[in-house]
Amino acid sequence: MAKKNKKLNDARSMIEYTSRDNGQEFIMKRKMIRAIIIAIITTLALIIFIALYIDATKTIQQTYRSQYKTCIDTVIEDITYYENADGNLDFKYRRLVADMNSVVSFAFLQENFEKEQKSINELYTVFLKYPEQMKEKMAEAKQALTDINAGMSKGYDEADALVDSINLKGN
Repeated sequence: MAKKNKKLNDARSMIEYTSRDNGQEFIMKRKMIRAIIIAIITTLALIIFIALYIDATKTIQQTYRSQYKTCIDTVIEDITYYENADGNLDFKYRRLVADMNSVVSFAFLQENFEKEQKSINELYTVFLKYPEQMKEKMAEAKQALTDINAGMSKGYDEADALVDSINLKGN
C-alpha cells in the first residue's frame, strides 16, 4: 500500500505543480500585456514630444529670423543717422557697430545659414576693425543691408564685394 500511496502522492503533486504553472503562466501573461501597453504608451508619448519639439524649433527659428530682420532695420537706420549727423560721430559709429553685433548674433542662431552668416560676420568685422575706411563706404553698406533685408541674395554678394574692397592693411 505504501507504493500505491506514493503514486497517489506523486499524482497529486503533479496536479498541484501543473496548476501552479498555469497560475504562473497567467500572471506572466498579464505582466507581459502590461509591459506591452506601457511600451506603446511610452512610444506614443515620445512621438508626441518629438513633434512638439520640432514645432517649437520652427517657431523659435521664425522668431530668430524676425529679430534678424529687425536688427538689420536698426543698422540701416543707424547708417542713415550717421550719414545725416553732425557732432559726435564716434558715438553714432559705436552704436552702429553694437547694432551690427546684434545682427551677427541672430545670424549665428539661424539654422542652414552658414554662407550668409559668413558674409554678415565679415561685414561686422570690417565695421569693427576698419572704421576709417567704412566711414567712406556707408552708402554701399546701407545698400547691401537693404537688399539683405528685402530677402535678395545679391545683398550678401554686395556685402562680400564691400568687404573685398577694404584695404585690410590700412585703418
